[in-house]
Amino acid sequence: MKTYYVYILRCADGSFYTGVTNHLQRRLEEHQRGNDFRCYTFNRRPVEMVFYTSFQDVNQAIAFEKQIKGWNRKKKIALISGNWEKLPGLSKRKSDQVLER
Repeated sequence: MKTYYVYILRCADGSFYTGVTNHLQRRLEEHQRGNDFRCYTFNRRPVEMVFYTSFQDVNQAIAFEKQIKGWNRKKKIALISGNWEKLPGLSKRKSDQVLER
């Protein structure tokens, strides 16, 4: 059974790139080499892998990748830092947070 990875890279400009692969080391090396000038990371090298998690089901991996891509920067930083308990609060809209005070 194959393993699939969802990963987050921190780019040289401080931005994050999220991707999915079945070969983590190879994919990181491809980003570092800049194999594709159309890739988001091409002009943002060097990159550093700051998070990854594995899945046995490719569809679950793709769904998680898409979910992360929709997150704001603070939520991505909480995931990278392992602060899972902060994720629900960072998902709330600002108007919801004002009502709770």
